[in-house]
Amino acid sequence: MISVAQALEKVLNLFAPLECETVPLREAAGRVLARDAVAAFSQPPFASSAMDGYGVQNGDLATGAQLQVIGESAAGGGFDGSVQSGKAVRIFTGAPVPQGVDRILIQEDCTRDGDVITVGDTLDPSFFIRPAGGDFKAGDVMSAPRILSAGDIALLASMNCPFVVVRRKPVIALVATGDELVMPGETPGPSQIISSNNFGLKALIEANGGIARILPIAADNPDALRAVLDLGSDADAIVTLGGASVGDHDLVRQVATEAGLEQAFYKVAMRPGKPLMAGQLGHTAMIGLPGNPVSSMVCGTVFLIPALRAMLGLGKQAMPRKVARLGRDMGQNGPRSHYMRAQLSIEDGVLTCTPEARQDSSLLSVLSRADALLVRDPDDPPRKAGEMVPFIRL
Repeated sequence: MISVAQALEKVLNLFAPLECETVPLREAAGRVLARDAVAAFSQPPFASSAMDGYGVQNGDLATGAQLQVIGESAAGGGFDGSVQSGKAVRIFTGAPVPQGVDRILIQEDCTRDGDVITVGDTLDPSFFIRPAGGDFKAGDVMSAPRILSAGDIALLASMNCPFVVVRRKPVIALVATGDELVMPGETPGPSQIISSNNFGLKALIEANGGIARILPIAADNPDALRAVLDLGSDADAIVTLGGASVGDHDLVRQVATEAGLEQAFYKVAMRPGKPLMAGQLGHTAMIGLPGNPVSSMVCGTVFLIPALRAMLGLGKQAMPRKVARLGRDMGQNGPRSHYMRAQLSIEDGVLTCTPEARQDSSLLSVLSRADALLVRDPDDPPRKAGEMVPFIRL
């Protein structure tokens, strides 16, 4: 067996950033920007008003002073002339500031009678003028790579970028194996169960920028498994679920090896997830995850998400770890890294991570409640509640 860190390094060596594609901005949310985007214009393109009021010269403002209103500046229709001393222009939020104006007198600080405004006895100290280019200037850059958020999309639209260059989404073929499995909606036989980890991994993949293809369940015979693996040969990666252990019905390693798998490793010193393998099958990377539902989801978090990020050009790193206060005592850990399903909470104002009492790798109800994996190193000593412990957020 190799360590989790060694296994992750070997997994990431199987993957490189995918090619780029250009997509309309309206379809770019959540995609990974692959090439810097450059602003075509400054924003705002002109000095603009931050409030409704009157464009004036600051030197004219004194309690009781009267100014003549000579025009109006609205968003989309500015005032063409120049504002001289003793004059004012009615102005609205977002409208261009006319020549000669150096302050916006907000409407609450004056009164109007016909075409004359009278300055009140209290003035807001702000001038309420947004300078041209105050948000960004033509030529400013949104740097790649980055996952495009809703705020990024709004900024790119304002930068007048109707198209962006992004990484192609990785396509992952999911192969559940085993005679005991049936699909959701089917009626299982006396010795069968519903296949679940392929659906959980599909959700995990697509939440992290990939496209998941659920292939037919592969029966426990070599011909059936070869046929299903062939269906995934055009994907960026094949992920098998189960069948990679050493039982009489565990055929994935055998069949993949016969098909030319260049195995990178087999078995990892972690729990859950010991029977894990990876390698190169022709032009396609292959990861063999354990069949236990929780094991496959934990290994998906630890290994598959970093692989997706590598293909999306986001670098080759392990999942980020944070620290929190331990919520309850724990005994000594065994010889393998342990990824414990846990719940996060705020207690006495401190982030607290409490491992679930039951850690069996078949308990999906426990995984569903968990929002973190508490990470314990091999042979980690007993821990008391209140100590700081590392975790991966789910």
